[in-house]
Amino acid sequence: MYSIRQEELFSLQELLEMSPRDTYALMFKMLDITPFLKVVSKKSLNGKPTQLNYAAMLVALFVRVMERIPTMKDLIKRLARSVEFSTQCGFTGSDRIPSEASFSRMIRKLQNSAVFQETHNKLIHQAFQEGFIDATIVAMDATHIEARDRRPEKEAESTDNAGELPTEFPKKKRGRKSKAERDQWLKEQAELEANRPLFEKKVEEQLQHSFSELNQQIPLAPEWGVKKNSEGKNVFWYGFKGHLLVDSKSQYILTALLSSGNINDGKMAIPLLKSLTEFHPYLKVDYVLADAGYDLVPIYQQAQGLGAYALIDYNKRNEQPVEGKDKYFRPICKEGNSYRYDSFDPKYETLKYTSPKECESCPFNDGKCQKVHKVKVESDIRKYTVPARGSDRYYELYKKRTAVERVNAYLKEYFQINNIRHRGKLANVDFQLSCLVYTACKLTVDRVRKSQSRKIAA
Repeated sequence: MYSIRQEELFSLQELLEMSPRDTYALMFKMLDITPFLKVVSKKSLNGKPTQLNYAAMLVALFVRVMERIPTMKDLIKRLARSVEFSTQCGFTGSDRIPSEASFSRMIRKLQNSAVFQETHNKLIHQAFQEGFIDATIVAMDATHIEARDRRPEKEAESTDNAGELPTEFPKKKRGRKSKAERDQWLKEQAELEANRPLFEKKVEEQLQHSFSELNQQIPLAPEWGVKKNSEGKNVFWYGFKGHLLVDSKSQYILTALLSSGNINDGKMAIPLLKSLTEFHPYLKVDYVLADAGYDLVPIYQQAQGLGAYALIDYNKRNEQPVEGKDKYFRPICKEGNSYRYDSFDPKYETLKYTSPKECESCPFNDGKCQKVHKVKVESDIRKYTVPARGSDRYYELYKKRTAVERVNAYLKEYFQINNIRHRGKLANVDFQLSCLVYTACKLTVDRVRKSQSRKIAA
């Protein structure tokens, strides 16, 4: 027999490789720039008349991401040298090509507006209405983004201005603190903890805040970050982290957030999950998938608040093995064989495990071995997931987490997410711009594919 592989009718790469005229027409039919135009346009009819074509400048800003033009300087050069390109962007013969300062002022206007988030939410809602988004299974992950800022030099050791070691060190009082000193120390530590920024506190502190409150306090200054490569070695970079919440089936970006590079992945999980309730209450999520960096109790609790189950790779954190349980926390029999996951009872929130297969031929089976074990999920929501860890159903669902990694790869390869040129909060404009163009292209591709399918069926 022959193995026949069915090719996709239309792919994202094919859209980007089409002629610019066709590509721009298809995408901007989907992406309405009117909300952006309202933000950057002049608000009053008084004063000096507007000399810039803001509509064409906005189109050029989006096209720069699609065409992978690295800098604004290169974009302006191409607009000046190619009449065809400038005409496709909407510039007429009477329009002067804007300068870098003009583009910079326009981007600063967009920075203080929520137009990126609002437009992205409209595209997601439109894709849901047209049946392209299911969102029963979502995945989240972070990716590192290097900044173009000058990397700060490492702080020197404890030396004085002359570069010599200090001759005197403050003397520490030896021995145990008195009760009064300890009470004073505990009071000082409590005050320090209360005055810390929200994202420097423990993750559970985020549960009582709304998404808008969390979003306003996300640090956006470039910082040193660290990650492990495929060899298990630490790799350092200076810049940001992009955090994505993605529909595992359709690979649409439901929410995208940018933070400093030193922010732990798990501290951005709750804002991502809260954004679903804030922006997409019509989505019914059943499972939330994430890697071991998100294995924190508050994240499981936030997923439960959405009516979903969190499937997160377990992080041992130097924990000792549990007596009478295997590495997946399944009960084991006297001979060390693991019980099998059977089912989940939603009424009592319990996992049911049945006796191992080996018990049928076990010579020590005297009929006294317990045939069924039931475990409450609430006894430890990290260890006991639904479906249970180690089961075939768990692996079948968890392997869909790779969808968010593919989206990160698409954004870096085709949509300039690793080419952020601005600093601080302005860097968020570049990040949101890349995610918005990706979503618009994804919706365009799905519409074209659906139209071609109808023509073939007819």
